[in-house]
Amino acid sequence: MVSGAATGHTVPVVTVAVIGVGRVGLAVVRRMAAAGHAVRACDVRAEVSAQLPAGAAFVRDPFAAVDGVEVVLTALPGSPELRALLLTDGLLARLPAGSAWIDLTSTAPDLAAGLAEAARGCAVSYLDAPVGGGPEAVRAGNATLYVGGDAAELDRWRPLLSAFAARIEHMGPNGTGVLTKLLINALWFGQALATGEALLLAKRAGLDTERFAGALAGSAADGNFVERYLPLLLAGDHAPSFGLDRCVEELDSLERLAGSLGLAAEVTALVARIHREALERFGPVDGELLGVAHLADAAGTSLSE
Repeated sequence: MVSGAATGHTVPVVTVAVIGVGRVGLAVVRRMAAAGHAVRACDVRAEVSAQLPAGAAFVRDPFAAVDGVEVVLTALPGSPELRALLLTDGLLARLPAGSAWIDLTSTAPDLAAGLAEAARGCAVSYLDAPVGGGPEAVRAGNATLYVGGDAAELDRWRPLLSAFAARIEHMGPNGTGVLTKLLINALWFGQALATGEALLLAKRAGLDTERFAGALAGSAADGNFVERYLPLLLAGDHAPSFGLDRCVEELDSLERLAGSLGLAAEVTALVARIHREALERFGPVDGELLGVAHLADAAGTSLSE
């Protein structure tokens, strides 16, 4: 039996397949193995096998990885990869009937709805549970999960998930978890652009940006972004823990959702447009703050000098 840190409950040691051993997936594998579970780690890159801990076995073939397991965790780069593997390639149909599938990917809400329907047809319980906090939070065991799906099913697996998540928020039915994560990210992207533009205006007008940053502390504009990420902007660090193309993918999915609901969502549209321009400028490289770098380049002003 394994204790669930967040609940005090226990969950039997289970066989877990983790599909996608990137930054987040590798951290999940390590936390699961440390909790005593039998972990099968699956990735298209064979070289990740050298990074696996004791208690985790590398399985190259995803169909072999899920054979007979009780829980499958997917941590893929984005919606296209998830759709291709689970639906087009048919991995979802190969999950054991009665097993649980918990998707940690920041999936598009419209895809999550389709996946939920397909999972029901395969007698697989499905939770969309995108990760907040990034790889560092997962490694430390204090990530946040925003979960959509059946509440009882989440309660069943909450102790298992507490191996890497200290905060597990049930948001409602399937799709609400990914929607919550994408909306939070959109607000973050927008705050980054607004803060970056304010810094550019301050610098162009002759105001010392370090002093301006200091003035933001404790002001009406203060918050987690100012505390954690403003120093990165001033240091020229673009937070390379997430791909710029993935930022655009998430914003595009929210624009589609807004359109389907008849909502103009003009602020989200502006944030998406600037990030698409940044993607055209820099390409699909890592950097969540590259939208600000695009604004700085367009203004001919560096925030790190």
